[in-house]
Amino acid sequence: MFLLQCPKCKNNMKYQSKDIHLSKKKKRCVYCGHSFAVNKGIVKKL
Repeated sequence: MFLLQCPKCKNNMKYQSKDIHLSKKKKRCVYCGHSFAVNKGIVKKL
């Protein structure tokens, strides 16, 4: 499980994935709707 931060609105959200390869994964922010790459939004591993 990872803690992600949206680059647009700077809100934090949790992300869980069983796949090790996060380079092609995208996440949509639950607050503002902005889509961003998971590997660029990781703040820390939980």
